[in-house]
Amino acid sequence: MSNGHKVIDVLLVEDDPGDVLMTREAFEDHKVTNRLSVVSDGVSAMAFLRKEGEYADAPTPDLILLDLNLPRMDGREVLGELKSDPALRQIPVVVLTTSEAEEDVVRSYSLHANAYVTKPVDFDRFIDVVRQIDDFFVTVVRLPGR
Repeated sequence: MSNGHKVIDVLLVEDDPGDVLMTREAFEDHKVTNRLSVVSDGVSAMAFLRKEGEYADAPTPDLILLDLNLPRMDGREVLGELKSDPALRQIPVVVLTTSEAEEDVVRSYSLHANAYVTKPVDFDRFIDVVRQIDDFFVTVVRLPGR
């Protein structure tokens, strides 16, 4: 517990090592005590969520930060599978991507993303955005209990 708030498990699905590093730094910089797990492609994301193979002991995330442009299985496919799975569909998903394409925004919401955020390229702004997402999901939103 930090500041009286529940610690949550966050799964970051991101293939760009720089964005992974910035997200980790945002969590550390903000003194975010939430647990951050990272996978770098869609196939690994689904294995993590289904606790398959090397992810057998993975925590069930309270929140997923999902990039759209991923190798092996893109974020749109992950979102579609995740939201059609009764065991996983209640996990909130924030699409965090560089794409500003209207079709990606529309498709993400059609696939039941909970939010769509375009990644800022500026480091300080990126840190601020991750901090705001964290604040919102930790202090404002009531997440489903486990």
